[in-house]
Amino acid sequence: MSDFQSFVIFAEMRTGSNLLEATLNAVKGVTCFGEAFNPYMMGWPDTDQIRGISMAERDADPQALLAAITGRAGHLSGFRYFHDHDPRVFDAIMQDRRCAKIVLTRNPVDSYVSTELARLTNQWKLNQTETPIPASIAYDGTAFREMLAAIEAFQGRVLHGLQISGQTAFWLNYEDLRDAGVMTGLLQWLGRDDLERVRPASDQVPQNPREMAEKVENIAAMQDDLARLDPFCLSRIPTFEPRRGPAVPGFVSSGAGGGALFMPVRGGPTERVTTWLESCGETERDFTQNTLRDWLRAHPRHRSFTVLRHPLRRAWAAFSHLLDGQGSDLHEHLREIHRLELPHSARLSDLTEHDQAALFEQFLGVLRRVLNGQSSLRVLPIWASQTEVLSGFARFLHPDFILREADLERDLGWLTEAAGLPAPQLGPPEPLPDFLGEKSIQQAARAAYLRDYLQFGFTNQP
Repeated sequence: MSDFQSFVIFAEMRTGSNLLEATLNAVKGVTCFGEAFNPYMMGWPDTDQIRGISMAERDADPQALLAAITGRAGHLSGFRYFHDHDPRVFDAIMQDRRCAKIVLTRNPVDSYVSTELARLTNQWKLNQTETPIPASIAYDGTAFREMLAAIEAFQGRVLHGLQISGQTAFWLNYEDLRDAGVMTGLLQWLGRDDLERVRPASDQVPQNPREMAEKVENIAAMQDDLARLDPFCLSRIPTFEPRRGPAVPGFVSSGAGGGALFMPVRGGPTERVTTWLESCGETERDFTQNTLRDWLRAHPRHRSFTVLRHPLRRAWAAFSHLLDGQGSDLHEHLREIHRLELPHSARLSDLTEHDQAALFEQFLGVLRRVLNGQSSLRVLPIWASQTEVLSGFARFLHPDFILREADLERDLGWLTEAAGLPAPQLGPPEPLPDFLGEKSIQQAARAAYLRDYLQFGFTNQP
């Protein structure tokens, strides 16, 4: 016997959710309250309250309506919830284990075309006595892809919420809604073992049972556009790199002008940029998130910035740091597990260029395995991809400027103008060994940091 006391139907426009709701509402002791958290209406058009709660009261406190719907003793109540409904109740819905999750999907192209036809004709439901309004739409590829991305992101959130909480859902497709066996199984899953057979609602009929070519004016253009999509994500770059935090304690600020905040990427030209910033005026460091918020409030005209470094150059900085600054435990792990031929006592400067090049290429192979989750080593900040570091920054603050080390002299001019800073001289860059121009090393760096190369448009040559 199910322990559910309420339910939610996760669906989208034109997936058949009206038909599913009608089927559920025909069962005694079951009530679906429409799109209860649709920002633009209260459950259904021309309805001004649900369970005694008005639209204004719902907007002020959506949790009150959620409790009123899901807390009915002896009655199974629920609602339909779409990706653009009130986000304030989503977490509460997912965390309520006694709220049954029903996920209703449909071919997204069918949903898109049906939605556009309904908007064009203003005919959103059709019963047996009504006549469908004949119409056709012009396919808009941009609009379809935006709709598809929003729905995929929402379904991903639902699936992740189910997984992390150990819950399961009842999955339905549009074609299941007129199957009495499936509807019976759904109600019995919800706990209604007293029902031997549940008939799908018969007061609604399909609105557009025509061929797609009759419903879409530019069907050839639609087919051509859809052929360019990648439904199996063949072009996706797999990433197993852990998420990073915003790294606020490493930020450096200057109060000169309107204020400037440097958000360093470990392994980048941090010392060079920090020295330049110190030449602008007095700097502050060692922020917490609270003290940084205070600084931001005190400098309302501030500009924040970070500096990207070519991945090969940054990997070389990480390698140099490894040889000259890291502890023996990490060295031993790299020798024993990853077969990295690290010298036991020599520093980087003690090795010949030939040995440096060979060892560095080995190190790039280790980096690739670490960033792909193929090693027990944690991803050190100096090794992490710049893509993930910037994502970590964005969890607290987006930088106003993303500058490039190769163009710093030019790019800092934009910053000084925007923040009202003086324009001190920038120090010279650190020299690089000539062997970084070798093709095999450049290819190994690209394999390790492919996300950064594609994300930020780096060429193989630093």
